[in-house]
Amino acid sequence: MDSLGGVGAAIVVGLDNVFPPVPSELVLPLAGYSAGRGVFTLPEALFWTTLGSVLGAVVVYYVGALLGRERTRRLVSKIPLVDVSDFDRTERWFDRYGTKAVFFGRMVPLFRSFISLPAGIERMSLATFLALTAAGSLIWNSIFVGLGYRLGEDWHLVDQYAGTLQKIVVLGVIAAVAGFVVVRIRSRRNAKSRAKHRPPSNSNPML
Repeated sequence: MDSLGGVGAAIVVGLDNVFPPVPSELVLPLAGYSAGRGVFTLPEALFWTTLGSVLGAVVVYYVGALLGRERTRRLVSKIPLVDVSDFDRTERWFDRYGTKAVFFGRMVPLFRSFISLPAGIERMSLATFLALTAAGSLIWNSIFVGLGYRLGEDWHLVDQYAGTLQKIVVLGVIAAVAGFVVVRIRSRRNAKSRAKHRPPSNSNPML
């Protein structure tokens, strides 16, 4: 963010939509902190982070729209550390709540990355999708950017700890990604173990 300014904030936040383990809850306060230190203004921080959220969501939307449900589901199954069940749950949520799912999905980790897929598959109006995504993202981003900005306003008191703060954020991101990886690997190993020890089904009712 210090090097690229608002564009850097947009790129990092946009990755949260494409790569679920990137935790925007840790990145957004850093954008607000940078705004408080004068790297960019608070309105710019909100604009760029929301733009990043929307652009990332649009990419995922068009993946669903171009591939359709079955091919999208097969694609999801091939993504490392991502389970098809994540997509299935999000799709059921979308089928049940429609536009509300898109709006509130922007505020739910993991769902934030997947909710754009069923919206694209069902060819939700792009204008409606953009409006709901932008509104939900702006609300969510404002909370965390605002918290970081409040800290950044007192930069003259905490500037000496800025390096430590940035390291904490980086370590938090690494820990979040590592935790995501570990949970998924264990989940898949347990699933394989259960399948391996499951007795074979008897197709002959007479035996």
